Amino acid sequence: MFEHLFTPLGDAGAEGMSNRRPVKGVIIGAGQVGMACAYSLLIQNTLDEMLLVDINQEKLKGEVMDLLHGLPFVSPTQVRAGSIEESQDPDVVVITAGAKQKPGETRLDLVHRNVEIFKSLIPDVVKYCPNAILLLVTNPVDIMTYVTLKLSGFSSNRVIGSGTVLDTARFRYLLADKLQIDPRSLHAYILGEHGDSEVPVWSKVNISGMNLCGEAGIDDCSTENANLLQDIFSQVKNAAYEVIQRKGATSYAIGLGVTQILQAMLRNQNRILTVSSLINGIHGINDVCLSLPAVVNRQGVTRIVNLTMTPKEKELLQKSGAVMRETIDTLNL
Repeated sequence: MFEHLFTPLGDAGAEGMSNRRPVKGVIIGAGQVGMACAYSLLIQNTLDEMLLVDINQEKLKGEVMDLLHGLPFVSPTQVRAGSIEESQDPDVVVITAGAKQKPGETRLDLVHRNVEIFKSLIPDVVKYCPNAILLLVTNPVDIMTYVTLKLSGFSSNRVIGSGTVLDTARFRYLLADKLQIDPRSLHAYILGEHGDSEVPVWSKVNISGMNLCGEAGIDDCSTENANLLQDIFSQVKNAAYEVIQRKGATSYAIGLGVTQILQAMLRNQNRILTVSSLINGIHGINDVCLSLPAVVNRQGVTRIVNLTMTPKEKELLQKSGAVMRETIDTLNL
């Protein structure tokens, strides 16, 4: 119909075309979290092709239509709704599907419902996306990362959870707000479970290389300022519960966090992020998935940073690992 608008260039024109393989991603789950991820990935030009998958086909088609109508405002990306069978060998699969966390419910309360969902989901992911890196966002994310690792049979570097990337961002934001500096200029980590047993590593909080506890304005992190610091950490740990209570779900911040993780992978950045991955023999923790600072690149997670901690921090991290192990032991995998 519109052929007259274009003149074919033939072989000479084809020589100038790029042979680069398109970067492909699949997002499974088109709820608030999945769509926040899709939107963030789209506006930050992270993928060439994006496939969204959800059991609610009508909602899925509407969400994709909404994204497609915004394509004139962003860099070219092919966005479509479909099924996992149509994934066409993606580079990454982001899994947000699962039962929704209810007000007052912990992330660990979700585990048995989501394990049953994953028992039918993951075999299809393995079948149709055999070469992909899997990024888990579904809560409880550390448990679901471990479940996916066991159900998929993939190597551990290719099965990653979003972990405490969001908790770490909340930690940095709240500390930076208190100190009136840009959060990107402050280094701090939340490690362990993405949940109630997570661990703030106060001993490594620093601004421009100065440790928060002593050099950077807080004289003693364990005595006179303990209440201030505990209040900041409580806000971090309880942030999701407060957001869920107020608006039903967290979405925007995790969407941005997932984009950062995928960019680290797909652009081979060797970036250190607190993603959740299989831990064996580090700080006395074995056969669980939880968050430690990890190097993320095109192969997934390739190295774990040997972060030194205080004896108390190490003890809390080990307790977090024990909580994960106790929960895993209740599962029928």
